[in-house]
Amino acid sequence: SCCNYACPLGPALLFAKMSQGEGEGRRFYACSACRDRKDCNFFQWEDEKVSETRLAAREEYNRNHQPAFTHRQNVERYENFLLLPLSKRKFCQECQQLLLPDEWEKHYGHQVLCDISTAQLKSPSQLLYPLENKKTNAQYLFADRSCQFLLDLIIALGFRRVLSVGTPRLHEMIQSKASQEEDFSVRSLLLDIDFRYSQFYTEDEFCHYNMFNHYFFGGEAAHETCRQFFHQDKAERVIMVTDPPFGGLVEALAFSFKKLMAMWRQTKKEGHNNQEMPMFWIFPYFFESRILEFFPSFSMMDYQVDYDNHGLYKHGKTGRRQSPVRIFTNITPSMIVLPVEEGYRFCTICQRYVSSGNQHCEICNSCTSKDGRRWKHCALCNKCVKPSWFHCNNCNCCALQEHACERTEAGCFVCGKAGHKRSTCPSLSVTKTKRQKTPKKVKMGICKRSAMKHAIFSRKRMKNKKKKCNLPC
Repeated sequence: SCCNYACPLGPALLFAKMSQGEGEGRRFYACSACRDRKDCNFFQWEDEKVSETRLAAREEYNRNHQPAFTHRQNVERYENFLLLPLSKRKFCQECQQLLLPDEWEKHYGHQVLCDISTAQLKSPSQLLYPLENKKTNAQYLFADRSCQFLLDLIIALGFRRVLSVGTPRLHEMIQSKASQEEDFSVRSLLLDIDFRYSQFYTEDEFCHYNMFNHYFFGGEAAHETCRQFFHQDKAERVIMVTDPPFGGLVEALAFSFKKLMAMWRQTKKEGHNNQEMPMFWIFPYFFESRILEFFPSFSMMDYQVDYDNHGLYKHGKTGRRQSPVRIFTNITPSMIVLPVEEGYRFCTICQRYVSSGNQHCEICNSCTSKDGRRWKHCALCNKCVKPSWFHCNNCNCCALQEHACERTEAGCFVCGKAGHKRSTCPSLSVTKTKRQKTPKKVKMGICKRSAMKHAIFSRKRMKNKKKKCNLPC
């Protein structure tokens, strides 16, 4: 039954393992979020019969990998933590946990931060270690520049409710301003796979959520929290802002986002029936075609999103070292005003803001650059390409001068014959061809029942300038 296909991170997804010469490939269930077996070893062939003993062992494993505390217990712990004097407020860096005095002895010898201030508690993304698995968590946190820009843009567009899906720093900024400024009217709900945030936010502010399979770990109560967030004060406009791990499957993410949009439409606000919930999907520009495949109404903005803890994704760098991360949105491009002082200008022909280096091509009738550099038009390809690319007569397309030509002796990945690639293999129907663009493709038969687990914490030691001590202090 479907309940057999679940791991600690929720319902599994159905994939296909392709081999050369095979048409369909053998299908298997695997973790929805972890692409690396060492992070989650759940694996089961679809056609494999599973014994009762193995099923019982799997259920036991899932139970044992639940969080030590429930969200409600963490909220109560936080309230008790706030009552402590500053000298007794401690945070264990190794366990990533706020410590109450009767727990100090259990964490003896661990690295512990002392004198945790209220300001630090209001900025949990700076207190917690970022989770670093690029495909599962990839907590590259917005730099203040990008975070403030996003919030200013949201306010300028008239939104007062923000569904923050995997954007803890934006949620944190909104929560902080709401507590400090009486006239600040924006509210946020954070949906994130990182259960550590339940230590700092109530059930109305945070839901433990897996964006790869649209799974609320808190069950129907968490579903209702999200529905109520959409429903409250119908006059207030809602926008969803999401910053998924860049190694995540676009098809799985799109499936979840459409589910969230469906929840938004169910609030029965006027004019919702045939509309998409306004959305900012923050992702690298080279995923543009994949995102537009699932959301044709989206456009990519030129704004470069940068991150505090990523060495390469920084604004202002040039060439391949500049941030490739952009904002994809279904909001009319002309309404997205980008800062002129950071090198953006308004193209009157395209009716949108573009990077200063993104010159309008009269042949394409568009500002065609994706990476901020000025692209050049190739008459043979009939499109603009990167300035470092040249037209290759063997491949019949533009590529880097040192590239390996596609015209090799290797055969098709599906049938093994030469002369074509898998995407155009005559052995596959048009429908199958579209589904099999990548070796591993997600099928959306998602199970209903699953188990819970807190996020897998990185044990990597990070330099921290904050005050440290060893228990007892």
